[in-house]
Amino acid sequence: MDMIMIDGLSFAMPLLVMAIGGIYCERSGVTMLALEGLQGFGAFTGSAVAILCAVKTGGAGSASPWIIYIAMAASMAGGLAFSLIHAALCVKFRAQQVISGAVVNTLAVALTTFFTSIINLGLTGEASNKFQIGVAGRFTVPVLSRIPVLGGLFKNMYPFEIVILVIAFIAWYLLYRTPYGLRLRSCGENPASLDAAGGDVAKTRLGAVMICGALSGLGGIFLAYSISATFSPSIYMGYGYLSIAALIFGNWKILPTFAVCLFFGFAKSSGYQLCLFLGMSSSFSDLLLVLPYVLTLLLLIFFSKHNRPPRALGEFFDKGKR
Repeated sequence: MDMIMIDGLSFAMPLLVMAIGGIYCERSGVTMLALEGLQGFGAFTGSAVAILCAVKTGGAGSASPWIIYIAMAASMAGGLAFSLIHAALCVKFRAQQVISGAVVNTLAVALTTFFTSIINLGLTGEASNKFQIGVAGRFTVPVLSRIPVLGGLFKNMYPFEIVILVIAFIAWYLLYRTPYGLRLRSCGENPASLDAAGGDVAKTRLGAVMICGALSGLGGIFLAYSISATFSPSIYMGYGYLSIAALIFGNWKILPTFAVCLFFGFAKSSGYQLCLFLGMSSSFSDLLLVLPYVLTLLLLIFFSKHNRPPRALGEFFDKGKR
């Protein structure tokens, strides 16, 4: 049970921080299907900076605490910068937002694979498409970890899990308790009312896309430092799409989305632990790794009709038609 909770939480939290970014973006009225590409490009940026810092320091591992913090900042900057492509296409040039998301995802895979090979060729002489960055350290909360059953949630935690919880609280407060959050939600529900009140729809949506890019990049580097211990094309394994599914099933609200991310995380870790318990071969364990995606389809069948997306989601705002 402890391992299910430990592994499930470490998988759910990066999904949550990406989903929060998606909530901000879609609450502003911009459809966000580019989470996969944003988290991948953010992970690439953070991993590349971590590798270069380790090389420059001559011995400090790329998973040392101070390098991880630098990588986190770099991943947020990389995800934010890459999100400007989606923002420009959707907000400035009024491109079809679903197609824009697909373009961003495809472009991210191509660019990061190419630049990873180039950087490795310069550092090691081999054109590998992977950065070996290692795994972040873990810690256990002394008192809470001894709680029966639920104590597993506080054992062998990654530091980023606490960071994500803090981000989730701040994001919830900003969205529901501040004038900025009111403007953002108005932008996705009735942008004409925001414009009539003196707000700037384009700037609000641009800011929301940038927040989404920064948080998605952060989720990407957390996945790289925990689940994969590397940056490689395997970082694009549908995690961004799972985050999109989580925010949809969470009805574009942060707390329900948190619950859905936990559900996905525990489903994944339960499937893996079941394989170990039954002594199944690796082929069966690989099969059970798709359990969260199967559950996504089931949730889509039974619960999607109860979801209510923002009314202006995916719609272009024309000030002249107000």
